[in-house]
Amino acid sequence: MSSAPAAAPEPASPFPFIGGRPCLNFVATLGKRHATPLERLPDPDALARWITEAGLSAGADDTPVRVTEGDLAYARTLREALYRLVRAAMAGQAPAPADVARANEAAARPDLAPQLAEPQDEGAGPGQPLRWKAERPGPAALATVARDAVLLVGGPLLARVKKCENPECSLLFLDDSQARRRRWCSMDRCGNLAKVAGYRSRSRADSSR
Repeated sequence: MSSAPAAAPEPASPFPFIGGRPCLNFVATLGKRHATPLERLPDPDALARWITEAGLSAGADDTPVRVTEGDLAYARTLREALYRLVRAAMAGQAPAPADVARANEAAARPDLAPQLAEPQDEGAGPGQPLRWKAERPGPAALATVARDAVLLVGGPLLARVKKCENPECSLLFLDDSQARRRRWCSMDRCGNLAKVAGYRSRSRADSSR
């Protein structure tokens, strides 16, 4: 199996949660894949922060889960396998057997179990917040991500997965627009850049007339 590309660390970077699926948000923790990759998981603390911000923390509050160096190495390897798996499926190509095996192995591990929170008072109504339970929260969160990738690649929503049309961006996203014509990972990111570039191009054209 090929290793992840060498990447420049980006400590305490903001994570893009714009993919529309946990697995797409997870593969986005390596940015600018076609240029100088940006590693958004430079250390175990960053992975713990991603798990928490992704809503996959098994804690009773927002305290980050405990993540080891081994968990981090496993997460990066899994991330790249899932990325290649999704990209191959998008292109209608046969995936690498090693990537299929990695995804299946991760998805078969114990994942996060949803638990209803205990009512805080006698007058509490339905709709109590969920808690996640896991013996090993870090690996369980990764198993949940892997299962999401397996379901996405093997299901009908795969046809709606797109790559951002900004040539400087490598993010993947699930197009949930009504007309299925979404072009950018986010209008606040690449969509706005495209609008500005188009305006400048038109302004230059008008001034040259």
